[in-house]
Amino acid sequence: MEATIPFWSHWYFHIPNYLMAAVFYTLFGRFLFSLFVPHDWPNYIWRGFKIVTEWSLATVRPITPWAVPYGLLPLVAAFWIMAARVAFNVVMIGNGWAPTLQPVTPQ
Repeated sequence: MEATIPFWSHWYFHIPNYLMAAVFYTLFGRFLFSLFVPHDWPNYIWRGFKIVTEWSLATVRPITPWAVPYGLLPLVAAFWIMAARVAFNVVMIGNGWAPTLQPVTPQ
């Protein structure tokens, strides 16, 4: 009996879901980190957070009211990433493209 790795049979579900989750948590981390460090801090970890999340902030800024301060923009972007992730999951599950739970059979 050949063992299959469930990840590869549904890679089209797992990879986008994982990437959206990673960006979501990085945006949340950037927001929390920004409470304690200046925006122009040269630390490599802070620069990494900014590199990974800057594209999402640039995408969300045009659709966000200017009354929202820049410091809260990572939370707004995290909301939209999570909304996209939920919509992605609904579409994948609704069309039967998402993996399903299989009962474990004893050997």
